[in-house]
Amino acid sequence: MKYLDWNFITKYAPLYAEAAKLTVFIAFWGILLAFAVGVICSAALYYKVPVLRRIIQAYIELSRNTPLLVQLFFLYFGLPNIGIVWSGETCAIIGIAFLGGSYMTETLRSGLESIDKIQEESAASLGLNKWLTMKEIIFPQAMAISVPGICANVIFLIKETSVVSGIALADLMYVAKDLIGLYYKTDESLTMLVIAYLIILLPVSIIATLLERRMRHAGFGN
Repeated sequence: MKYLDWNFITKYAPLYAEAAKLTVFIAFWGILLAFAVGVICSAALYYKVPVLRRIIQAYIELSRNTPLLVQLFFLYFGLPNIGIVWSGETCAIIGIAFLGGSYMTETLRSGLESIDKIQEESAASLGLNKWLTMKEIIFPQAMAISVPGICANVIFLIKETSVVSGIALADLMYVAKDLIGLYYKTDESLTMLVIAYLIILLPVSIIATLLERRMRHAGFGN
């Protein structure tokens, strides 16, 4: 039976800690931007804005049907050919936002469409404009209904950050591959990788479960 080299793990665990900070940084800003994109695009689809609707539908198809790694390569290696140069971190954040925005859009759109149209009509009869109706009545309910899908998207996008090593960012996956290549300590490197992702994802998963239960108890999502 092969045992783990705990001296190796102790020595290189700090590298994973630093890589985890980068992973969380990219995931946080990427997901935040993805949610903002989802809010704007889902509202445009809900109100059937003619030109925007077609653009958003094309964006969703492009985003969801191309791999994130390809999108990152385009941002990092392709754009400099036309004079647009961004750092690896910026490309990673935009890539996560581009991919996540389409998933958030579909999730929030489903939530918006599940709201009874009579609520919008009632708000209009009370003199509320479309902006106030969306802000005060429609969107809060849609958001509550969409919580499970949003939480699933957040976890999915955090895991998708594992591909940013493809543009030379020293994230968790990059560190693991580097250590395996240098020292052939596959078991130890992968064990630390798994533990690092668990430390990041378990709290998110627990919070997501608690939010879903709260929404169900409040009468949403059923």
